[in-house]
Amino acid sequence: MADVISKLTLYFQFPFVRYAFFVGILIALCSSLLGVTLVLKRFSFIGDGLSHVAFGATAIAVAMDLTNNFILVLPVTIISAILLLRTGQNTKIKGDAAIAMISVGTLAVGYLIMNKFSKSSNLAGDVCATLFGSTSILTLNETKVFLCTVLSIAVITLFVVFYHKIFSVTFDEDFSTATGVSAQKYNLLLAIIIAVIIVLAMNLVGALLISALVIIPALSAMRVFKSFKAVTISSAIISVICAVLGILVSIIDGSPVGATIVVVNIFGFVLFCCVGLISRRL
Repeated sequence: MADVISKLTLYFQFPFVRYAFFVGILIALCSSLLGVTLVLKRFSFIGDGLSHVAFGATAIAVAMDLTNNFILVLPVTIISAILLLRTGQNTKIKGDAAIAMISVGTLAVGYLIMNKFSKSSNLAGDVCATLFGSTSILTLNETKVFLCTVLSIAVITLFVVFYHKIFSVTFDEDFSTATGVSAQKYNLLLAIIIAVIIVLAMNLVGALLISALVIIPALSAMRVFKSFKAVTISSAIISVICAVLGILVSIIDGSPVGATIVVVNIFGFVLFCCVGLISRRL
């Protein structure tokens, strides 16, 4: 135990580890907020689709030698989220089909661009880092930390301010519209917030593991709690705890950060399933 503490103390002397820890907590908190809404609206895979769009945009940013890929990735992902929302409302192309088409298409385009235009000698490593987030969270500079902090605060603020409207739209859009709430406007707001969360989460878990970070804490909380507010709060707490444990384990064990956090979330889900089962029997 003393060796573990001394190792953590040593690592936390480095600024990039402190940056990763701080940003990781913020990203985990933001990711969990809309997980409950996405699960209840049966739109869980939008995170997966948008993460692939972000991967494609990241590949383009690499090809263009952009020092800060947020400049391109964020607006492209937001526009794609809005298009997915619009397409999902079209009877000719259902929401799940639109997500599948965009997801696979942008993933292929992104890999093709990285293959053709990447100037790195380790293409496989770059692709792996982008898809699974193995190194990106440990290479954050002060500018990216500031940008992640500002975006995270914006996401949390928007969710808190429009909490009641999001709650209303989540459960019954027709009733919300009848009471004067513009369901379309708040769905648009949700799409934009989700896009921002996806871009943030890419730094932590990579493009392929984002859905787990968004959905699993919500599913874990639903095993025990029943009200929307309780599930949302507990989902945020679970997500932050799992992120902290995942980062600490990855430092101690030398395992990939993103994959470790997702595995910890899976253990958390199993634990909450057991707790929920025991509480129902009691």
